Amino acid sequence: MKITPGLKATTTLFLPSMVLMRPVVSLVVQPSAISPSLRRRISGSCPSLSSHLHHRSWATLPRVLYSTYRGEGQEELWYQPSLMDDMLYRIQEVNKVPSDVKKSLLDFVVDGKNIGKVTPKVAQRLCSIATQSSFIFELSQNIDASTKPILTLADDAGTTSESRTQAVASVMEHLRDNGYITGWRDEMYPVVETFDEVSNPVFLIERAASSLLGVLEYGVHINGIVLPENGNVMDRKNAKMWMARRAKTKSKFPGYLDHIVAGGQPAGLSLIENVVKECLEEAGIPPELTKKGIQPAGAISYESYGGKFKDDGEGVMSRVVLFCFDLILPNDFVPTAHDGEVDYFFQWEMRDIAKSMDPKYEDPIKPNCYPVIIDFLIRSGCISPDSPKYLDVLRTLRSGSCM
Repeated sequence: MKITPGLKATTTLFLPSMVLMRPVVSLVVQPSAISPSLRRRISGSCPSLSSHLHHRSWATLPRVLYSTYRGEGQEELWYQPSLMDDMLYRIQEVNKVPSDVKKSLLDFVVDGKNIGKVTPKVAQRLCSIATQSSFIFELSQNIDASTKPILTLADDAGTTSESRTQAVASVMEHLRDNGYITGWRDEMYPVVETFDEVSNPVFLIERAASSLLGVLEYGVHINGIVLPENGNVMDRKNAKMWMARRAKTKSKFPGYLDHIVAGGQPAGLSLIENVVKECLEEAGIPPELTKKGIQPAGAISYESYGGKFKDDGEGVMSRVVLFCFDLILPNDFVPTAHDGEVDYFFQWEMRDIAKSMDPKYEDPIKPNCYPVIIDFLIRSGCISPDSPKYLDVLRTLRSGSCM
């Protein structure tokens, strides 16, 4: 056990009831606050400290800082209350929906499927647009007349996925041409109630327009991992993570740090097909290398309200599910920027990533990458489950509709 004198004291002490999980460094304790019974427990389970105490009075015992733990045969686990607060800040940064906005949202329902969320003003704007003398969107009174109306597609939109795709596209193109929708991608997203339905979507929508309807947006984010030189796949705390510097020409978050690879989930591709495609396009990672090192690792979700018209009540709802993947890369592999979206790549140690969680950090990572990275730190065992607010972090990682 490492004893560090001269630190400010609190009245909190963590001592395990079993020797299996030995404190290495954790919280700060004032010796005078330790009860006689607790002293006896220390004497029984921590002989080295007990021996130290026999030579010094409890009143003069130096204050002790514990910040990490070491399990039997394990690497150190981080235990820092401030780090957990910083993680929660980063997660909540992408989970911002004002309570008044949340209460006012209207459901977007087609064929009985609740596929989106819109503000009343956005719904009114959509319903006011006629293309080729046809109105594509309409407000319909809910079966229960006492509840809010719902946004739906009019009969003129048709009943097939193809006809609805074309009808909705005509409205979105009108809004694009009038400067209401920006950042057009020419990339189609499936509109579904749950991910299980992506092969049979209600319709497809241009990626830049998806948040206007508050539909679920799916994507893939890849943690590019380089194992320590010992090659121990369990030693993730001493591993490094490849990071990307976003090009300054990007429309969103120019110049920010980013995952080595990340992208939206387009229609017509499986998740793994999309991962292989994005890895090649964004970082020059050969498909055979991706397929060899890729490991699916669950998903995170979040919901946020924003957009340039949010103060006018016409903000957009981003409802996002990101599928997480860990990609183990060889020590001698260096990614290369191919599509102009990245300036360069570099490696960060896990402690560097932990430091970037600080809200005051001057060179932050793109906001929606943080939950994926925090999820990795939790899964890889870097964070002690004894950490305060550990379960709060776990719960908020899936604050959105994970469907």
